[in-house]
Amino acid sequence: MPVDAATALLAWYDVHARRLPWRAAPGAVPTDPYRVWLSEIMLQQTSVAAVRGYFDRFTQAWPTIADLAAADESAVMAAWAGLGYYARARNLIACARAVVAAGEFPDDEGGLRKLPGIGDYTAAAIAAIAFGRRAVVVDANVERVVTRLFAVDTPLPAARPKIRALTDTITPDHRAGDFAQAMMDLGATICTPRKPACAICPVREHCAAVRTGSPESFPVKLPKKPRPVRYGTAFWATRDGSSWLQRRPARGLLGGMRALATGPWCAQDPELEGAPFAADWRPIGHVRHVFTHFALELAVVAADAPAHVQGGEWWPVERIAEAGLPTLFAKAAMLGCAAPSAGPAMIDTAGCGA
Repeated sequence: MPVDAATALLAWYDVHARRLPWRAAPGAVPTDPYRVWLSEIMLQQTSVAAVRGYFDRFTQAWPTIADLAAADESAVMAAWAGLGYYARARNLIACARAVVAAGEFPDDEGGLRKLPGIGDYTAAAIAAIAFGRRAVVVDANVERVVTRLFAVDTPLPAARPKIRALTDTITPDHRAGDFAQAMMDLGATICTPRKPACAICPVREHCAAVRTGSPESFPVKLPKKPRPVRYGTAFWATRDGSSWLQRRPARGLLGGMRALATGPWCAQDPELEGAPFAADWRPIGHVRHVFTHFALELAVVAADAPAHVQGGEWWPVERIAEAGLPTLFAKAAMLGCAAPSAGPAMIDTAGCGA
């Protein structure tokens, strides 16, 4: 992809850039690093459509990084509920506090990579978009665009070092942030995984995959291995119109989040193992959730909580939607709320990792 093609891409971006709440207009002074960083953390393995609402709510609740650094951790975790990959929220708080302690964001990739939750891609994106640094930014969209531009036939993930090197060769010294976002937008709107709109692509004449006649065959991917399935039980206990919730351990899946009590997650059905207390547990349905590395089948059981139950947190059932439960447990709670008037049910939710 020669220099004139990069120029064509930027010209296309000047007209067709997606208007996103965390973005500066094409060619404008870079936006607040806080907004760039927050959006990039939220966008990790998450769609723009899913992130928009969360970004708006976060920036309304915590307009600056100092506000976020001073926030109550449980409030931040609750605000993140449903966005998935909850380690991101824990790192978000740690990173905000580190930046405030330092006085400002580092403006280069090396300094950014030292912050909690910021890896190579995120450091490059922030450096380019927020600080105008020349950086090689490769997300899933850029990866797809580059493999097609150069017809890279090495399967993923082995092709990634080559893709990064090729991206480096086409990244301009100026407007690197706009270029990175133009590549992202091209991948999101034209060079899509299925049925790419090659006829209106601004870099079509430079695309090796188009010349093969089969652009959709790139990038080459090896067949996915089936996810293993684990099984467990979620316990919905109520008393006097309130549900009994627990706070999950800070480390591990869904760490630090409010949740229903669960037993162990095993390769075979544990059959009600791990009940938090003795009660007349009755089945009310199942929830299926897909994490990054495994699928989980949870049997949901319900009971009236005995008077002696201590610890945990009682949350009004009628306000359970405000508890900030992760998607997995929000679905289980839906079954619990419906239990008095409905028989066992099954909810299937494709979710995100921790």
